[in-house]
Amino acid sequence: MATKETTKKTSSAKKAAATKTAGPAAEAPAAAAAADRGVADKLIALSRLQETYTKIDHIKTLRGELPLEVQDLSDEIEGMETRLAHLEEDNKRQKNAVATEKARITDAEAKIAQYKEQLDNVKNNREYDNLSKEIEFQGLEIELSQKRINEAAGDLQQRTERIAALGEAIAERRLDLAAKEEELARIKSETKQEEEALRAVALQLEEHIEERLLHAFARIREGARNGLAVVPVDRDACGGCFNKIPPQRQVDLKLHKKIIVCEYCGRILVDPELVEEAHQQH
Repeated sequence: MATKETTKKTSSAKKAAATKTAGPAAEAPAAAAAADRGVADKLIALSRLQETYTKIDHIKTLRGELPLEVQDLSDEIEGMETRLAHLEEDNKRQKNAVATEKARITDAEAKIAQYKEQLDNVKNNREYDNLSKEIEFQGLEIELSQKRINEAAGDLQQRTERIAALGEAIAERRLDLAAKEEELARIKSETKQEEEALRAVALQLEEHIEERLLHAFARIREGARNGLAVVPVDRDACGGCFNKIPPQRQVDLKLHKKIIVCEYCGRILVDPELVEEAHQQH
């Protein structure tokens, strides 16, 4: 009887020992899986945060380009109006010059008529020669003034055509400006609420991301030209700088054991499957 009890105790002790030995061994894979899932969750959260900020960046881009376009159009119209004013002033000056030349012609014609009358009363050849020279001189003055009037007429016609074309262009630009200003006002009205909602989402996401990763995310975004701090792997290449990723790194990415950055541009790399999962959660 004592022997049977001893055997039972020995068996129980072995089972207990086996359970103690198997316990940590059985818990290790579960702990590793949990750790892997933890890294995957971090990458998903970062991907969702990146997607949110990309949408915010898009709104800011739309809003940022339109004010510049409005300002450019305003500056262009102002420049065109300045050119138009100069052309109109030139036309006014030239018309005054033409009027002056016409007055000179009228004055010269009156003098010629006067000199011709005096020719009938000359007393000697000297007076006749002097009056003839005056008549000839006034005739040359008339020809010169007429030449200037003809040249001015051509200039006036060309400038008038330019003024008309510039006026039409200004009218078209003003219509474009009005359309752009209306579009800008509409986008500002529409995107204000959307941006505020996206920023609220980003804030919620940031609350569940450790501070170290948030700092890294912000630093990479600030240094990236397109604002992308988290990018997927596409065709074995970084989705940010498009450089090829070494095979071993691709394997590490699939395992989700640690956060991996591109060795070329420093962006955080994410397995496309996790990006898709993040997109579905968004």
